[in-house]
Parts: sequence; structure tokens; C-alpha cells
Amino acid sequence: MTPMPNIGQMLSAQARLQPGRIGARDLDREMSFALWNARACRLANALLGLGLSKGERVGVLAWNRVEWLEIYAAAAKAGLVAVPVNFRLVTPEIHFILQDCAVSAVIAEQGLHDAIDEIRADLGVPEDRFVHLGGTGTPTGWRGYEDLIAAGAQREPEVAVTPSDPWCLMYTSGTTGNPKGAIRGHQGIGNLALMTAVELGLGRNDEAMLVMPMCHANSLYFFASFLHCGGATSVFSRRSFDAGHCLRALAETGASFTSLVPTHYEMMLDLRDTAGDLRRMEKLMISSAPARVETKRRVMEMFPNSGLFELYGSTEAGWVTMLHPDEQFDHLGSVGREVVGSLPVRLLDDDGNEVPDGTPGELYSNGPYAFDGYWNRPDKTAEAFRGDYLSVGDVAVREADGFIRLIDRKKNMIISGGENIYPTEVEAVLARHPDVRDVAVVGRPDDRWGERVEAAIVLRDGAAVTADALVEWSRGKLAGYKRPRVVTFIEAAEMPRTATGKIQHGLLRALLAGRMSEN
Repeated sequence: MTPMPNIGQMLSAQARLQPGRIGARDLDREMSFALWNARACRLANALLGLGLSKGERVGVLAWNRVEWLEIYAAAAKAGLVAVPVNFRLVTPEIHFILQDCAVSAVIAEQGLHDAIDEIRADLGVPEDRFVHLGGTGTPTGWRGYEDLIAAGAQREPEVAVTPSDPWCLMYTSGTTGNPKGAIRGHQGIGNLALMTAVELGLGRNDEAMLVMPMCHANSLYFFASFLHCGGATSVFSRRSFDAGHCLRALAETGASFTSLVPTHYEMMLDLRDTAGDLRRMEKLMISSAPARVETKRRVMEMFPNSGLFELYGSTEAGWVTMLHPDEQFDHLGSVGREVVGSLPVRLLDDDGNEVPDGTPGELYSNGPYAFDGYWNRPDKTAEAFRGDYLSVGDVAVREADGFIRLIDRKKNMIISGGENIYPTEVEAVLARHPDVRDVAVVGRPDDRWGERVEAAIVLRDGAAVTADALVEWSRGKLAGYKRPRVVTFIEAAEMPRTATGKIQHGLLRALLAGRMSEN
């Protein structure tokens, strides 16, 4: 049986089937499928021409731009492994990732390449394999990206790439310790791409606007799906999220799909009166963090022709559950049910026993698109699995009708006076207060109770609610032991979030501890 084509082969197929059609673009330029494939082939052959061999890793440090799509496709064609590095990381963090996976080449964008220059002597990468992307000139000690592409042959690379070969190393942000490299192989990504197309009803007339960083799994996985079904992929090529610019891009490009975190939607809703024609948008995805009910209602009003989806997944598992448009308000607070092709989710206690419906348990998933383990970390790989079932440490509840409701990360659970408290439950209540724009809850040490609940609150503009008033307002909505003992007001920019919108609870605890010591 012929194996499923990988991303490089799918791009070749689209270049043959619809060569003149726009396949990839960002806010500044666009490429037909034929041109995209030709450039990806040239890049793949050029990298091999530098002496790289199948399986070697190529680090990529860049903001969002269309070249990401070339690089990912070229890696697949050449049998190389792309290692996307988050542009928000500082030099020591970048250093760890590139050394951990022993990269053999680095592609870095103008404005980010200085961080590589600081550590290049430690990487063991030959001098001619530092590739400079963007800008008006090539710095000393670097090879120009366009020069490299021009040097490569346009033919398909003669490399035998199998479904079991790795394609990307996605370093998870983690909340403690150094990040781990999640190995994403061609077979798992291909399965995930097709499943996504089935779940969302995608076809070649769809176009994705990828706003999330291209170094993150969210954009990578949706890109793979759109390429498989022949739809175009647009990259929101800005260094940071600008709500007004994003709204204009969605209106002007005619994108039919985008995936955003709740914070992005909230920021766009503040500008709803200036939004252009958004009727082309048909499918909206909420991911990475829970969204308020009121936010969902306002988003649906802003995008009148769009269905609203919500998913739960991870870099390691891919998509696990999905909530569809017709389920949004019948299953408030749910992330849906298992996605196509996966086995039933298992919710287990600490002894590995399945918990009954309505009882929190650690969530384990089993699907044909899970990752292939952590790079050089067999111990952490073993910890993540129970047999064929995978967990990333999330706690959830299954309702009687089979819908899954996320509770929290297991490691974020607060234990106060022997009671288990999940921060998301407290956050969901406090977020309903009309003066609250953003909220996060952590546990802080307490001599009497072990831990106490502390809330960090970002108020809406012009709001003047006090901490005491907010705690009093929560009375009757939260059990006494769940109500915050301390409320700290912070600015929106101080709320520590990952690029995918998740609260970084460790950083928040450190921030609040610092505030307390100052006082």
C-alpha cells in the first residue's frame, strides 16, 4: 500500500493540479502553488548541497512571514527536520534548544540574528550554514536566504522520505524546567491534516489566515491541513498582534478561516465598529484557552456568516476534542467530544483507574496523529503515556452526554486546607464581573491552609471596583474555600501569557510574590 504523501509531496501535487492558483502569501507578497513548489525544491536542494543529510535539524528563528511555508515544505522534501524557535525567547533559551537537538544549520531573520551571533560559537554549525532571512543586506558571516535558493536546483530532491521519519521538532514551552522537543513525524501530521479537513469541512476554495506564530503547533497543523486539501494559506506577517490590522486583513484577503485565542477576539471586539466586510469568513476557531460565553456571542455577531468552533489539543496530541457551531450554547463550558479518528478519551485517577462521569480525572487521549516522543528524553516520553494513551497533564470532567469539560492543568491545582481547587473554575466566575477584563488565579503559600487562592485582575478601562467588592461579589458564586483571599490589580501588559494565550502561572506567582515583598 502506498503511504500517505508528506507535506513536500502534497505541495508537488498541488503545483501539478492547480499550478497558477495562489497557494501561499502573507500581507506583502504571494506565490502560486507552482512557484511555491519551485522555491521549496530549490531550498531543499540547496540545503542538501551545503552537506546536510536526511534527519539533520535546521533551526528557524523568524517572525511570521511567507518563507515559513517554504521552509517547512523544503524540510519535508529533503528529509530534514525543521526546528521552529519562538521569537519571544531570550538568548539562553534559544541556546538551549539549538544545542539540545544539535542543529546542523540555522535560518534567522534580520533583527533576530544577533541572538544567534551571540551563541554561534557554541553550536558547532559550519560557517556556511548560517542563513540570513529578510532585510536589505546580508551581515558578515551569514549567507543570504535568496542567494541560497538561487543556488539550488528546481528538481524534486532525490531523498527517500518515509511516513515514520520526523519532520519537525516542536519545543513545548512548559511551566517548569527546560522545554522538551516534541517529535512530529510525517504520518501523524498527514493524519491530523485530513482529520482537520473532515471536522471543519475544508476544501480547495477555503483560505486560511494564520495569525498565530508560525513557530507554534496551531499554525503548523492548520497549514498542513489546508495544503492537503488544496486551499490557500495566508500568513499574518506582523511581528505582534494588532487587532485593527488583523480585522482589515481578514476583510481584504477574503480569508474563510482563522484560528485565534480569546484575547485576540476580545481585542478585535473593541474595534467592531471599524471592522470591514467580514461576510467571507465562514469558520472561526477558538483555541489554546477558554473563552467566555459573552465573548462567543459577540464574536458570532461580528462575523455573521461564520460558524464558531472550539478545540482542545496540544503539541503532543494534536487535536483531542472539538466543539462545533451547533453545540456552542447547548454545551457551555465544554470543549466538545473526541475528534474524528480517535479513540474515546480516558479520565484517570492517580492510580490509573477510570473515574465516573462528573468526576475530575487526568485526561488521556489516543489517536493516529499523536507525537512520536520527546527528543532524547525517553524518560519523559514514558511518563506521558499509559500504554497507547497520552496525557499532557490536563484535568477534565466528562458529562453524562459525553462532552468534555476542561478543569485545569494538574500541576496548577491549588490545595487549600485539604480541598482541591482548580484555578480555571475560579477564573470563570471572576471573569463574569462586568469590570473585569482579564483574570488569572494561582495558589500562594499560606501558613495555616497550605495554600491560599490569589487572583490577578486586569480591569476594564474606567472601572473602579475594589478588591473587597470583587470578593464580596463572588460570595454565593464560589464556595468559601475557593474565593480569593488576595486580589491584586495589574496592567494588561503584565499578565504573563505564552504566544498561544495560555497563562504562565509560574511567572504570575513570581510577579505576585514580588508585589507582596514590595509591600
